[in-house]
Amino acid sequence: MKRPQGHDRTPGQTPPAAQPPAPETERRASAPRATTTPAVTEPIPIVSAPVSPPVEERRPVRAERPVRAERPASSEHPEPGTGTRSAADTSPYDRLPSNRDISKALRAARKERKRVERGEVRRFTKRSRRRRQAWLGAAGVALALVLGVTLLAFSPVLALKHIEVTGASRLDPKDIAAKLGDQLGKPLPLLDQAGISHDLAAFPLIRSYTVESHPPDTIVVRVVERQPIGAIQKGAAFTLVDAAKVPISSSATRPDGFPLIAAGGASAENDADSAFAAAASVLSALPAATLAQVDTISATTKDDVSFTLRGSGATVVWGSAEDSDLKAADLAALLVGAAGANHYDVSSPHSVTTG
Repeated sequence: MKRPQGHDRTPGQTPPAAQPPAPETERRASAPRATTTPAVTEPIPIVSAPVSPPVEERRPVRAERPVRAERPASSEHPEPGTGTRSAADTSPYDRLPSNRDISKALRAARKERKRVERGEVRRFTKRSRRRRQAWLGAAGVALALVLGVTLLAFSPVLALKHIEVTGASRLDPKDIAAKLGDQLGKPLPLLDQAGISHDLAAFPLIRSYTVESHPPDTIVVRVVERQPIGAIQKGAAFTLVDAAKVPISSSATRPDGFPLIAAGGASAENDADSAFAAAASVLSALPAATLAQVDTISATTKDDVSFTLRGSGATVVWGSAEDSDLKAADLAALLVGAAGANHYDVSSPHSVTTG
């Protein structure tokens, strides 16, 4: 009985690999041309097909890692296989961030971008913001002032209660204050200036005035009275007048200490070329010591002013009112140097004569 080849091999022993058949030419060349021997049929080896593992067991074989030295167990270095895997064992896909992490990072990036943009806007608009703040501050201050003034103007706290009059010598201050009594009770900013001017016009002796407000309830009226420069005779009466020919007082006798003016025409405010205007200009230019010696001053035109001195009766030819200051200095020197003269001619200030 013929047994199959390899029956005597032990299990697990791999049969020798079958040699590929040699080419026909080699067989022919190598085969000796000997006598023909009967062919021996070798048994066909039986090779079992490898059994493939199941699908679920087909896993890639990992290379064995070197054994690490054992470390003491601690919370900081957990042992391998206890729930923590190394970076080599972790898949790259396991390290991808989740949608929640991505949304959080985007929100943080948007917030940071807005913060940077706000900073850049503040940096580039710093000058304009300062200028706007300055304008707003100035407007606020102006508005506050307007509101404050308006409230004070209509407030009874600033109502007028007291009127003081200064500078009056010929006039009675009480009469002036009583004339302005219709202004009492009004707030100081709302006083009627036209009404005050109309009330003071009733006093011809007042040449000018000023009104000063002294909060909270007082005004001070400073009066400048008219000063008489001489007297004008009208019939049997004598009237003191100032340089504007405004009557100050009248009397039946000639006032002492004032020269008698014998010149016609209006004042300088109405007619600057009148004889009275020239005489008044000369009297205003004379020093007080010389003015006290003038007895009578006369003029028919603006260029022939002359006057007489008291006591001596000497005559002074003045001429026009031009260069009155220089002529007054020449006359003062002549009255000292030529006190006994009866005639002084200063019409030409650079060539004076006496006689």
